[in-house]
Amino acid sequence: MTVRPQPMIAVTDVEKSSAWYCVLLGAASGHGGPEYEQLLVDGELILQLHKLEAGHHHGMIGDPNLPLGNGFALWFETDDLEPAAARARSAGFTIQTALHHNPNADHQELWLRDPDHYLVILSDPAPTS
Repeated sequence: MTVRPQPMIAVTDVEKSSAWYCVLLGAASGHGGPEYEQLLVDGELILQLHKLEAGHHHGMIGDPNLPLGNGFALWFETDDLEPAAARARSAGFTIQTALHHNPNADHQELWLRDPDHYLVILSDPAPTS
């Protein structure tokens, strides 16, 4: 059996969020548009963005009366961590916790907030023992 995560988050501005994630992760648009986006890295879907107010065929995926991003973290493991951190700093992104060593996982991490205040964590691969 194969299972691959394909997370989708509700955002207020799909195109702005798409640009933010493309800069941070080196992702590419796989769909584009003001209501829905697929972000790809090396041809693999890593994140879907959906306009909060757009219901489409399935109804809205978020409650517009509640804050976005509360109690939720998007975690990406990358072998491009230091360049991603440099891109985030250069772009003026909101960095919650600068690049640091997590002693529990024994790897480097960067904690950021995206345009809708979702917590986004980048980490390098943990060493194998």
